[in-house]
Amino acid sequence: MKDWIRSGRIAAEAREYGKTLIKVNASLLEVTEKIENKIISLGGSFAFPPQLSRNEIAAHYNALCNDTLIFQEGDVVKLDLGVHVNGAIGDTACTIDLGENKQLIKASEEALKNAIKEIKNKVKVYELGKVIQETIQKYGFSPIRNLSGHGLDIYTIHDTPSIPNYDNKDNSEVRNCFIAIEPFATNGIGLVADGKPSEIYTIVRVKPIRNADARKILKFIIEEYHGLPFAKRWLLKEFDRFKVSIALSSLEKEGILMQYNQLVEKEKGFVSQCEHSVYVGDEIKILTE
Repeated sequence: MKDWIRSGRIAAEAREYGKTLIKVNASLLEVTEKIENKIISLGGSFAFPPQLSRNEIAAHYNALCNDTLIFQEGDVVKLDLGVHVNGAIGDTACTIDLGENKQLIKASEEALKNAIKEIKNKVKVYELGKVIQETIQKYGFSPIRNLSGHGLDIYTIHDTPSIPNYDNKDNSEVRNCFIAIEPFATNGIGLVADGKPSEIYTIVRVKPIRNADARKILKFIIEEYHGLPFAKRWLLKEFDRFKVSIALSSLEKEGILMQYNQLVEKEKGFVSQCEHSVYVGDEIKILTE
């Protein structure tokens, strides 16, 4: 439990620090790198690349190589970050309003609070989804039905159980486990679809590959990231840009790596998100407060 508590505290501190950086005209890349440096300075490692997804992009926008985007007036910015300590993961998110979207953000924040109030050992999955759905709809918005919270395990960011954002009638019990609850609210239809490539990758399987540079970079990925998602941008600190691009392309083509897509609300509705990691057992412990 010690490592889970520490990773949660680091994630929470990095989240609160990141919130202070997200302002109109601030560079998305610079903000991301400052958050990454903060996590390292606090003694944490990355469970996945920090994501700063704006407006209709619900998730998986990590700063791209040479990203030139700046935050703009009116943006709804989701800050989603994960920290691990010896594989124990703290996963947390919040939404920053740079416009007039306070009610949309309040919907996801209150949905998270209400879901946490419902948590007890052996709570039913559908009960958490139901309270999230009802809270978001009370504000006049829709929960995103094909995004969900999830279990957490050592070096595993997405594990069972899945925690839905709506009443999916699942009678399974949530007990003696670590979970991330993350309500997503939108003024769109309540579904996301694949958007542009994200430059966030994860290992799907390991097998031999002929290209020497690809083998070297794959070895580094395995040893450095422990099977957790990573950013192309990080590899450029260790390897030549051309070699990284060729290696990632080869590894993806061979089915060794998978690149995530940005996730975009289907009607281009704005999206808010709020997330905590929680231990569910005989005692309930919110790890990322």
